[in-house]
Amino acid sequence: MHPNDALQPGDALIVVDVQRDFCPGGRLPIEHGDAVIPVLNDWVAAAAAKGVPVYASRDWHPVAHPSFDGEGGPWPVHCVQDTEGAAFHPDLRLPPEVIVVTKGTRFDHDQNSAFDETGLAKHLHEKGVHRLWVGGLAQDVCVKATVLDGRKAGFAVQVIRDATRPVTESGGEEALKLMVEAGAELVAAA
Repeated sequence: MHPNDALQPGDALIVVDVQRDFCPGGRLPIEHGDAVIPVLNDWVAAAAAKGVPVYASRDWHPVAHPSFDGEGGPWPVHCVQDTEGAAFHPDLRLPPEVIVVTKGTRFDHDQNSAFDETGLAKHLHEKGVHRLWVGGLAQDVCVKATVLDGRKAGFAVQVIRDATRPVTESGGEEALKLMVEAGAELVAAA
């Protein structure tokens, strides 16, 4: 589906965690994670042209974050606040009016979802958004959590299939299954 044909009033585009550390060369690279960028850039450009709001979530971890393996978590240190690795990938062309959703800042638990204690659901409802288009990294972690929470919050959710990559292939397959079971739709990018 081409974004110019897909995006409508009442929609929002959510770009999940397309940060340097999740792309090749980063501290927690997703295989071919940077392959989502050209696809997302097309969706971002179409959203900007149609006046559809663009949201970009980011992990913004403190130095001693509970998700880090040194703190008992499952992941290597990544996306530490104010580091180059936490920056959005330089090839991602976010519009000047992008709304950045910062997550993963708590010391007592991780926040994989862009909706987890960020106020995003309330904000989107207040703006009259009813359908979300979602892509980004990683399909089986933060994209999955964002999609599932978006459905729980009452939004129709479209997952842009070509605009997301998983940490593992099996994790990605399971995530797609769970997202569809929750009522999200998988769409091809173009």
